[in-house]
This record gives sequence, C-alpha cells and structure tokens, in this order.
Amino acid sequence: MRGATSAKWVAGAAIIALAATACGSDDGDSNDSSKKPAAGAVNAKGIFSVEVGEPQNPLQPANTMESNGSIVTRSLFSQLVDYDPKGNITMVNAQSVDTKDSKTYTVKLKPGWKFHDGTAVTAESYVKAWNWAARPENKQQNAFWFSDIKGFDDVAPAKGKPKAEEMSGLKVVDDNTFTIELSKTLPYFEYKLGYEVFSPLPESFYKDPKAAGEKPIGNGPYKFVSWDHKKQIKVTKFDGYQGPDKAQNGGVIFKNYSSLDTAYADLTSGNVDVLRQIGAKDLPVYKSDLGNRAVDKAYSAIQSIVPAFYGKQFKDVDPKVIQGLSMAIDRDTITKTVLQGTREPATGFVAKGVKGYQANVAGDVTKYDPAKAKQLIKDGGGVPGNKISIQYNADGGHKEWVEAVCGSITKATGIKCVGDSKADFQADLNARDAKQVKSFYRSGWVLDYPVNANFIRDLYGTKSDGNQSGFSNKEIDDLIAKADSAKTLDDSVKEYQEVEKKLVETMPAIPLWYYKVNAGYSEKVQNVDYAQNGDPILTQIQVKK
Repeated sequence: MRGATSAKWVAGAAIIALAATACGSDDGDSNDSSKKPAAGAVNAKGIFSVEVGEPQNPLQPANTMESNGSIVTRSLFSQLVDYDPKGNITMVNAQSVDTKDSKTYTVKLKPGWKFHDGTAVTAESYVKAWNWAARPENKQQNAFWFSDIKGFDDVAPAKGKPKAEEMSGLKVVDDNTFTIELSKTLPYFEYKLGYEVFSPLPESFYKDPKAAGEKPIGNGPYKFVSWDHKKQIKVTKFDGYQGPDKAQNGGVIFKNYSSLDTAYADLTSGNVDVLRQIGAKDLPVYKSDLGNRAVDKAYSAIQSIVPAFYGKQFKDVDPKVIQGLSMAIDRDTITKTVLQGTREPATGFVAKGVKGYQANVAGDVTKYDPAKAKQLIKDGGGVPGNKISIQYNADGGHKEWVEAVCGSITKATGIKCVGDSKADFQADLNARDAKQVKSFYRSGWVLDYPVNANFIRDLYGTKSDGNQSGFSNKEIDDLIAKADSAKTLDDSVKEYQEVEKKLVETMPAIPLWYYKVNAGYSEKVQNVDYAQNGDPILTQIQVKK
C-alpha cells in the first residue's frame, strides 16, 4: 500500500500495514466477530511471527517501495497522520496539520515523542530527514514524493547539478512546529503525509545511513532487534511509544519465505502465526483447514500487467494493441476458477475503497471478447514478434494465474504468451529497476493514501517513482497537473476521475482484478484483523497465554 501506504509494490496478496485505526470494512463470513475464536487470556509480552519475504533495500523509510520492506518499516516508524476506515485523516505524531490555501501547511507535533534511542522527535527530525531523502546522491527510491515541496527542483533538478541542499519550502519554527510550502496548491497533500517516506529520522542516522538501514532507529510502536538476512527480522515492543496504536504484544518476528506453499504448511503445523496471503494451491482448502481463523476480506489494491514501454516491443505501440490484449483475457473465468473467487475482475485503474473510485470506467476494454480483441490488435499494427511474456515473482503465488492469462490471450488471439519467472520479489523488482523487463511485468499496487490520485499520478505520471514502465503521455501529465491544482479535495478527486477515463484510451497498463485478503492465523494468536492496505494490524494482535 506503496501505494498509504505506500504505494508500494505488492509481492503477492498484501503490502504495508496501517495503524490500528485503519482497518477496512468487513467482507464475508470469515470476518464475522461472532464466528471468530473465543478470546483467551493474553500474554502481553508474547512474541508472534508473520510471513514475509526479503526486503529489496535497507530499511530506510524513503527507500522502501515494496511490501516486504514496508510492513517492517511501518512497525518501526510512525507518521504524522493516518486514516480511519472511512478514509478520513487522523493525527498520530502530529497534533495538527493546518492550511488555509492548500499550498502552505503548518505542522504542530505532539510533544514528548521519543526515538527508540531516547532522543527527542522534533520538527528538525522531519525537515532534515526529508531534505536528506530528496538529495539525488542519497539514491532514495521514493525521493520524488518530495517533488511537491517548493525548492525540490533546486535540490534534485531533472538536469544539471543541484543548486541547493535543502528545499526552500521547509522551515523549522520551533522544536514542535514546522511549515511546508508547496510549489503549487495540492488539495490532498495532507493525505500523503501518512506514507512512510515522510518519516522522521534521529541524528544518529546521518553518521552512517547504510548501517542505519540495517539497524534502523524509529519512532514507532516497535523497535528493531535484529536482521538475519533472508531468514528473519525481529522487532520488540517500544515501551516509550506515545502513539494511539500501542502494541498489545511483546514483539514480532518477520519470517522469510520463498514459497507461499511452505508458509501455509508452517501455519497449519504451528510454525508461523500470521500469513498475509494464501498461495493459489491452497485457496480451495484454507477455509476448511482453518475454520474461523481463515480471512477473506476486501482491501484497496489492484493487480495489473504493464508493458515495458522503454523496450523495442512496445516503445511506439498503438494503444489499440494493448486494448486488444486486455479484451483477450477472460477475467471472470480466471478469478472464479484459478483464483477460487478470491479476486474481483477490475473495471478500471483505481482500486476500490478509495476516494474517486469509479465502477465500470473501462467499459468494454476489460470485457472478454476474442473477436474484438483480434480486430483491435490488427488495427493497431499487431504485436511485434507475435509473442509476449509476463514477468512475475515465483515466491508470490502468481504462477497459476499468469499461465491462465497467457492461455486466454493465446486462445483468443493466437499470440504466444509465456510466463517469465524471477526467483523472488527482490529479483523481480531489481529487474524492473534495471529496465530488463522483456515484455510485460506483473504490477500489484496498494494504496499509500486513500485518494484516486495515488493510483494515477503515482503510477502513470511521467516522473513518478512508481512509473517503472517508461510510460509517458503529455496529455495525461497535463490533466494530472490540472487535477493537482484544483481548489478543493473533492474537485481534485473529480478531475482525477476524468484522467482515469483518458487512461482507458492510452492504456498504460492492463487492469486485471481487485485484491482481497485471503489469509489466516494460528491458534496461538487472537484479535487478528487486516487493514485497508491488506496487511495484518500488528499492534492489535494478542498472543494467548
């Protein structure tokens, strides 16, 4: 969720964890509280384990754009704001975030907050961290998230050398107050402040940022203990935490798995406590196996396949070709059979549950129609080489549906389609970053903040960090700029709805389906729920005595 989180890339079914206030609405009998296991006595110091994969990068807040790193980072760092189940702003480390013009924001911090090393969280902790993350030499994946702030272009110019080391739009007023001046109005900027890229950093971070990424010191409900790479990460409850979501347990072990099948086997045998996702092989049986510990719940994420527009095959492609390939995919059958009804066919580019979601915005483009698919592909000049591949991570439970999508495309159009498997999510992301995708890549995106802009600007804007495909369209960029300059949040949301309609014509991706949380937990834990971004709400999980 990275998306609030984080726009983050989703390894399999889920991504970053929001605070306890951010759980989504119930969906299905498995979330009926009357059918959940009876509550038992609680061990407040009890430790539980969660299934994850190896994070792509060191655990620096501005350098995490995928679900395996984000779930850990968000346990260690708290943000200025968060969101309630209806998508409204709630205060966390901030006492208030005020603006009169959607251009200049005044942030007042709650006094008394401490980092895990005992030092104070101050206005300088935020301003210095954001300036550090924005500087190109620090190579933070999410640096572009600061581009709305005045002076970003001087710190990180598109061309030439930087003119400044600090963004002119950030000013420290006193220990607990700072101001943010944007280069232009942005009515949803406050929502973006819930994403972990905007975390504060302690002074000790700057002595050795790389080492700090291996042993992070945050301001969140848990503090770091250890990281045994490709095996596990341990965090423990931070007793000095001042936030609203204090941990109801003693800590978490993030256990690394390269196979969802193995993770599920460990769950049923009691060797891991909480899963974020169930692999395709076990979807038919997990509800009967787990009973009232099985989870089936909607959340705000979308699965797509995205062309590598920087490559020879799709560099100058006619959008009709992409539309045709989209209409060659039988989403209804694949979601009902291969995915066992755990996904809902997508009809647009924005996930459900966020402000501005539109039903059926894509019209016929996401409907299965082999005859029209073949005609569109022909009218668009055809697929170069008459063959495509879909890159995916083998550790995320994607093999079965990728093969089904490929089979559908080939059956409908005669175009050969194959899966391009990468060993794990880290390898998949590295290939994307290095622009090594041969044809298409699997894209799972979860909300970073509950506004439709997060699924449009942050994925398809030419300069956006989430745009890994090389898609660039001046008309789309101009419409995004118009939406960002709207007077109110509601106006901006409406303008972005118009941008989404234009995406149907330009086809920067092929939307497949909306995600659900299909997961489960062991008999050792209780009070388990999943947030709007699909991750377990770690702080509220209780370990039974």
